[in-house]
Formats: sequence, structure tokens, C-alpha cells
Amino acid sequence: MKKAGLLLTGLSLLLLLFPFSCLAAEAAGNIGTMLPIWSILPFAGILLSIALMPLFVPHFWHYHFPKVSAFWAVSFAVPFLYFFREIAVHEIAHIIIIDYIPFILLLWALFTVSGGIYVKGSLKGTPAVNTVILLIGTLLASVIGTTGASMLMIRPILRSNAWRVHKVHTIVFFIFLVSNIGGALTPLGDPPLFLGFLHGVPFFWTMHILPEMAFASVVLLVSYFIMDSYFYKKESKPDAPDTEPEPLSIEGSYNFIFLAGIIAAVLFSGTVKLGDVNLFGIHQAAENLIKDVVLILMGVLSLVFTKTDLRKGNEFSWAPIMEVAYLFAGIFITIIPALAILKAGEQGALAWLIKSISTPAQYFWAVGSLSSFLDNAPTYLTFFNSVLGKFYPGIPEAQAVSALIVEKIPYLAAISAGAVFMGANTYIGNAPNFMVKSIAEEAGVKMPSFFGYMFKYSIPILITLFVLITFVFF
Repeated sequence: MKKAGLLLTGLSLLLLLFPFSCLAAEAAGNIGTMLPIWSILPFAGILLSIALMPLFVPHFWHYHFPKVSAFWAVSFAVPFLYFFREIAVHEIAHIIIIDYIPFILLLWALFTVSGGIYVKGSLKGTPAVNTVILLIGTLLASVIGTTGASMLMIRPILRSNAWRVHKVHTIVFFIFLVSNIGGALTPLGDPPLFLGFLHGVPFFWTMHILPEMAFASVVLLVSYFIMDSYFYKKESKPDAPDTEPEPLSIEGSYNFIFLAGIIAAVLFSGTVKLGDVNLFGIHQAAENLIKDVVLILMGVLSLVFTKTDLRKGNEFSWAPIMEVAYLFAGIFITIIPALAILKAGEQGALAWLIKSISTPAQYFWAVGSLSSFLDNAPTYLTFFNSVLGKFYPGIPEAQAVSALIVEKIPYLAAISAGAVFMGANTYIGNAPNFMVKSIAEEAGVKMPSFFGYMFKYSIPILITLFVLITFVFF
């Protein structure tokens, strides 16, 4: 295995060395016009690894995914640093300070605080009760994030349906709504929208896709109620609980104060301008640094004040957030050339891609298709930069974004909806999907396989819905 790893590393470096060496001497301000298409191979490699290795080598992936992430990051970073020197250092530092650290801190804070809120008790899992729980989770997702809402609501719905035989569809629709589509209305809701917020999209701009989100949610909730009513009638009476369900109560409710602190910090960073701070040559907004400090503080306060028993009740562990941190470290490093090339617009190596996608509907499906199998956060960022390069090539990002959110609303709406909605198409489309699947399986629910999920649920239900959304909105 070690020899194979060294061989792969060597081959990856050789693929990159030649084009980098030819172009390094010409490197200037905009490297996107000079980077070759070869340079995105590590980015494609890490995304394909995330998509395929859990399916074909699950044991290896479980124990070695940090090494896989590091392998692809090094495959790109070593030749990039060697040939582009100061430019490479600046680009890597920029994406770590401006994008990766704020991204992970927000996820960590939401994950930590929501893990301290224990919804105790249960309700009888009737179609009406389940639909209401899904509705509440969908609405919460835009407030505390799809990760926070998923971790908060999955336990209650599992307990409410523990007596039922037919409950897989309930968890699947939970993934559709709570873990994905519900997070479409604010940057807190889903990582792609937060990345857009970090790049200048106003906090409440995402309310532009409220009609699409409401349409999708209503269709799915009605479809779920009909489906669950059918399965509910098939439940045998002896399986129903003999005793009255325990009334719901919330323990650790003081964590809602910390959630409010997180929301306030993000709003503060998007509305207050305090100037820039120079961090290792990277200019970061002072208000963003304050936001990050508050996020850390809220998470630490939650850890200090929340009783251990409450987190045990939620079966809280750090494994999910650690997996996200490791994988996204590699993703953010290897995405550098793709972003730079796309920012160059029709002067970059991906000019053919930018030219081939021209309508909002095409952006919706291009972003959504990649978000289904790769990861919706980097996919959003890639096409966000693509549309900037298409309509505003050579214009500074701040000015380009200001124009985009006013002049090209349907395009950004399509990119946002595609990234958030279609992350539900597969287990790997969004981080909470696999987390919910794992928790459900631990509770004894036999979840469908990767392809079973697609062919039995997401393709017939979601793809049909997204075709309808395309004709209605895009």
C-alpha cells in the first residue's frame, strides 16, 4: 500500500510538473489565464475519492481518509509552490484564511451547540406527526444550518417511529428536506450559501429563492404525507406502542442562547465594516475575525455548560465534524486552480465550459449534477466564479459580485438552488446526509445502499421535482 501511494504521488507530480514549469516564468497577477487544465487533476481526484472509495474500499476509507485528503493536497501544493513560489504561497494562505477556517468554524460551532440540545420524549409516529416534525426541521435548517437541524431533529423522529416497521422512507424524506432543501434561505443554512456570503453575497439575498424552496418543500411534504399514510395502514396493530408516548421536553435549552450568538455573529460580520487586518499578507476583514472569535466562544460555552449526560443522550461524538475538517482541508487546497481558471473566464483553460453553459436552467442542472456526486460547497464556489468570469471578466471580485446580485439574479438563484437542492440526490451530496444515515442505522433502521437510495427514492422523486422546478422557475 505504501509503495502504491508513493507511485501515485510520483505520477501526480509528473503530470503537473511539466505544464507548471512551462508557465511559472510567465506568472503574473492573474494566474488563472496561465494555469493548465492539468492542474485541476488533484481536485478531481479528491472529489472522486470521496464519491467512490466509501463504496468500493469502505474499510480502507474509514481508517485512512485523512491520508487520502493529504495525498491529493500535497500532489497539487508541492509543484505549485515549487514553480510559482510567492504567488502559490499567497493563493494557499488566502483560501485557508478567507475560506477554509471561517467555513469550518461555523460548522463546528453549529455542530457543537446543537449537540448540547436534547429533545427528550417521543410522539406516536403517525403521518401527521411525522409531517409536522419534517416541517419544523425544514424551517429550522435555514436558522441553525442543515447540520444543526439534522442533529437536533433526527433523534426525536427515530424515537417516534421506533415501533414502526415501515420507516425508511421517513428518514429518506428527512434527508431531502431537513438535511438539504430546508437550508436554502440563509448562509447559515448550507455551506455553499455561506461560501457565497464570504465572497460578498448579502446575508438575506438568498431569500430570492424562497419561491423555489417553498414549492419544493410543499411538494415533498405532501408527497411524504400520502406515502406515509399508505405505509401507516400496513403497520400491524400489535406493533403499535401500548403506552402513551412520553411528552416532548427540551433539555439544555440554554444552548439556544449560544445559537442566537452564532446567528448574531454572522449577521454582524455581514453588516458592519471595520476595515481590514493583515494576516500573513492576507487582508481579512476585522468584522470576520470578530465573528470567528464569537463562534469559538459560543462553542466553548456550550461545552462548558452542557452536562455530559445530555450529549450522551444525543450520542454526540466528534467523528463527523473531524471527517468534514480533514476532507475539506484537501478540497480547499486542490480547488485553487479550478477557481483561478474559472475566474479568468474565456481567457482560462476552461473557456469551453463557460461558453457551453449560458442559461439559468443550464446552471441549475450543471451545479446540481456535480453537487449530487461530489460536494455542493466547492461545486457552488466553482460555478459562482464561473458566472463571475462569464459576465464580469477581469473585474475585481467585490465589484463583480455587487453587479451579479442585481443584474443576474436568475443565474445566482439557479446556482444556489442547484447546489442546495440537489445535494439530496445522493448520500455524498451534503455532509449531513451520511451523518443521518449512520445515526439511523445505529438505531436499527435498514437504510438503502448508495444506489438503492438513488434508484428507489431520489431519481423517481427528486429528479421529477427538479424537472418541474426547471420549467416553473428557470
